Amino acid sequence: MKLPSEVPVMTLPNATLFPQALLPLYIFEPRYRQMLLDSLHTDRMFSVAMQKPGRTRETPSLVAGLGLIRVSVGHEDGTSHLILQGIARVELEETVRYKPYRIQRIRPLESPPCNELAVDALMAKVRELLEERVKLGLPFPPFPALAQAKAAEAAGFSKEVLEYLNKLTDPEQVADLVSCAVLSGPVQRQTILETVNLEARLKHLVHFLMAEITRQRKDKNR
Repeated sequence: MKLPSEVPVMTLPNATLFPQALLPLYIFEPRYRQMLLDSLHTDRMFSVAMQKPGRTRETPSLVAGLGLIRVSVGHEDGTSHLILQGIARVELEETVRYKPYRIQRIRPLESPPCNELAVDALMAKVRELLEERVKLGLPFPPFPALAQAKAAEAAGFSKEVLEYLNKLTDPEQVADLVSCAVLSGPVQRQTILETVNLEARLKHLVHFLMAEITRQRKDKNR
């Protein structure tokens, strides 16, 4: 798929768009309504960037996710619901314009060659930690239905998600989709998104998963 050299940028607090992941969005701001309309009439692509923490003005993080609009449903009041599928991690470069919505030049970020043996070992560790999460009863944060479900239903759903993630064989997909499905902290997810080197990305993921499991064990022992 040919990527454009410049794209609209939607800046959102705590939002991370990973390659291959699906992100549901509700479009209601006038500027983003116009952005959506323009995108649907061109290449159906725009970027989602996390707002830099502690900034009052709109300040997108330099590494963002580029997404393709898969489904868009408009409503009578002018708002829309859509599903955006991540297709690449990109670096945001110079801003082409700010109004009516931000457009920036982008540079696709691709993983450099890595140590396959080290990656295989890290993949095995990630799967081991995911199984440990399920045993400890930890939910998958992006699925709000789990918070309202009964414990048995939540556990069953978690196992289904785990089975799906375990079927992934591409290390890139494992690193990104596991991070999307499991990590609740926006800073953690942004760290994974910004880490282009695959081995380093998996190491970050292992570290975040181990820290979460350690906290859960401590809480249970209190």
